[in-house]
Amino acid sequence: MTQEEPVALAARAAQVDDELTATYPDARCALDHDGPFQLLVATVLSAQTTDKRVNTITPGLFAACPDAAALAGADRAGLEERLRPLGMQRTRAERLVGLGEELVTRFDGVVPRTREELTTLPGVGRKTANVVLGNAFGVPAVTVDTHVGRLSRRLGWTEHKDPLKVEKDIASLWEPRRWTDGCHRLIEHGRAVCSARSPRCEECVLLAAGLCPQVGV
Repeated sequence: MTQEEPVALAARAAQVDDELTATYPDARCALDHDGPFQLLVATVLSAQTTDKRVNTITPGLFAACPDAAALAGADRAGLEERLRPLGMQRTRAERLVGLGEELVTRFDGVVPRTREELTTLPGVGRKTANVVLGNAFGVPAVTVDTHVGRLSRRLGWTEHKDPLKVEKDIASLWEPRRWTDGCHRLIEHGRAVCSARSPRCEECVLLAAGLCPQVGV
């Protein structure tokens, strides 16, 4: 965390989220899904590609593999073909089949509801677990992707690049009720305005409101 007084920093962080709530009232998980299983699979697939691209292939994937058992028993060649548009289709197919198998054998085909259990599954790290907890189960969770990490540093909320440290810093500033959707709002703002290479500060509602110190910009 930065040198700003913790109470003042937390108050500003809350104001940032309030401002972004007004700017992006419909911010939500960008991965199209229906239930925990679909969200888990989609999030695993989103590694090293975009949510938008994942959304182009998941309707067909979920029609063919509607549950963990179907995913575990999927024809490998057919699965690889479905995943080809994302690249690394062999690795992704192997990971999904393994995920389905683990869900079936260890959890009766049901997506577990704890971070500890989720992170034992193939292809599931803390970030993926937090996405599922926050968006499928309503458990407050801070998800640190590249946008959240970048904006947190520019806002002076953290000095870290390690996602776990960034997560802890954000969690110390925001009440849990802000964690899940607040991250979606940061992501929306990162995509729309506060890009990595060419942030459009002249269009930023946070700067206009005196809430962004523009650290590193």
